[in-house]
Amino acid sequence: MNVDLENFSPGSFDRGASAVKEALWLVVSLLLFQWCPLKLSALKCAVLRAFGARVGRGVVIKPQVKITFPWKLTLGDHVWLGEECWLLNLAPITLGNHVCISQRAFLCTGNHDFTKPAFDLIVKPIQVATGAWIGAGAFVGPGVSVGSHAVLTAGSVATAELPPDRIYRGHPAVFVKQRVIASA
Repeated sequence: MNVDLENFSPGSFDRGASAVKEALWLVVSLLLFQWCPLKLSALKCAVLRAFGARVGRGVVIKPQVKITFPWKLTLGDHVWLGEECWLLNLAPITLGNHVCISQRAFLCTGNHDFTKPAFDLIVKPIQVATGAWIGAGAFVGPGVSVGSHAVLTAGSVATAELPPDRIYRGHPAVFVKQRVIASA
């Protein structure tokens, strides 16, 4: 059997909003989130809420952040989204309180079934628990759960669950050591 992309179909994938809402989001996202050189976190949070995202308090959103579907996004309190990070949330992405997503990190909820000739779409949610940190340029794949206070170091790739309170590095990410947070 050969790959046959001509017969690709997204199957039962649900974009979660009307074409009009999605088009409006695309325009607003380009103007405010991607092209605007200013942080403007409070305004960006208000706009995300208007488009259906659940956004906690104290969220910081740096310039050039890309969010595919805000209506499939939950941000806890005091979340940081770094420059040029991309939340490709074809399925829900949930970030707990005090989560840091560093610059150019990529959280991707979609993939393709390479065993099917038509390359069927697969989407699975991503959850990043309280206090976790996704380092600069790191990749978190579909269905990954990042445990509380776990760290995925810069440039690393997570394709499986990352248990809490540990530091992970590499491609694929492997356990390096326990994360110890000093008392204040």
